[in-house]
Amino acid sequence: MALDPQTVYRISRLARIHVDASEVERYATELSSILEFVDQMNKVDTDHVAPLSHPQDRVLRLREDKVTETNQREDLQAAAPAVESGLYLVPKVIE
Repeated sequence: MALDPQTVYRISRLARIHVDASEVERYATELSSILEFVDQMNKVDTDHVAPLSHPQDRVLRLREDKVTETNQREDLQAAAPAVESGLYLVPKVIE
């Protein structure tokens, strides 16, 4: 799929990227090669390939779910301008 200069300008406008007229042909060539590569990847038959969460067959190391730090709520909220019942109070921004 070869992109024409007008398509490159349209893409750049949608992406809010300024493209100089001298670079349009280069961008058209590079974007076209990217689209051709994506098209090539879409043609690969992956029907019998199981989805992977990790490229290697490994098990995640899990740690015990226990508290390791002391409660520092009062110390952290001491610098807050407004606190009530352990919650930070913020100004209303939506009517």
